[in-house]
Amino acid sequence: MLHSLNMVWNPSEGIDLGFFTIRYYSLMWVIAFVLGYQIMKRIFIRENESMDKLDSLFFYTFIATMFGARLGHVIFYDPQLFKEDFLSVFLPIRTQPTFEFTGFAGLASHGAAIGIIVTMFYFSRKVMKKPLLWVLDRIVLPITLGGIFIRFGNFMNSEILGKPTDSSLGIKFIQDEYNKYEIVKATGIADAKEAYKAAVTNPEFAPLIESITPKHPAQLYEATGYVAVFVILYFLYWKTEARNKQGLIFGIFLILLWTVRFIAEFVKESQGGFEGSNPILSTGQWLSIPFILIGIYLIYRSKDTVSSNA
Repeated sequence: MLHSLNMVWNPSEGIDLGFFTIRYYSLMWVIAFVLGYQIMKRIFIRENESMDKLDSLFFYTFIATMFGARLGHVIFYDPQLFKEDFLSVFLPIRTQPTFEFTGFAGLASHGAAIGIIVTMFYFSRKVMKKPLLWVLDRIVLPITLGGIFIRFGNFMNSEILGKPTDSSLGIKFIQDEYNKYEIVKATGIADAKEAYKAAVTNPEFAPLIESITPKHPAQLYEATGYVAVFVILYFLYWKTEARNKQGLIFGIFLILLWTVRFIAEFVKESQGGFEGSNPILSTGQWLSIPFILIGIYLIYRSKDTVSSNA
């Protein structure tokens, strides 16, 4: 039997500049949007489209992603927030039990996908002046790339973890096991940052580390799957005529990306939602199935449709 390598994951919160800390999760979002913008710029140049429209696309996509992801999380996984702390749904704060700045904690990729599709319907008609599927066939490249970086950001944050495992892939996520208050209490060191560091490096706290259960790094599994999806979509757009069949690339994207998500859910800890205590499938898997079915339909439909740029 393979045994866990007992790797202990204890990242810092981010890059400390002294006067300001750039949090890794936020940095991953920035990188995702910057690289996504560059990819779409190349696409717009190839398609002879105005850069003014690209700037509008960036704005619409950013708003759709953030609000769609946030609303999706609350609707699918935490609907009681609408009643218990309504302001926290739309603002990066928490007012219950006390006021606290939290950032936008709790974002759902399914919600982001729905938000982007709905927003692109408006954008394609009012700004791009092209069919919705023309836009979606192209925007999936930066979206997939964004998924890679967001999942890596989740790994840096020690969130969206996998189930316990004794395989060689198991990782001990110390910041999942012990929050800032718990690590301070466990080590007796008042500063949480120093407490985490001591827990890993000081032999005195070896029993504390030994007690942590290794878990699958589900975020990295999912990110790796998205890398494969990105490579396939990139090849289809740049090296084949798939872009000239409306809905084909978007349909393939829906099938591949949400299949990766569906499979990754088998090793993830429950994220809650409407799955119940003994689920056949997780909430994330149930939400992925409609996207996959739509993708199958779009691929079938694309056989009889041709882009206006063909």
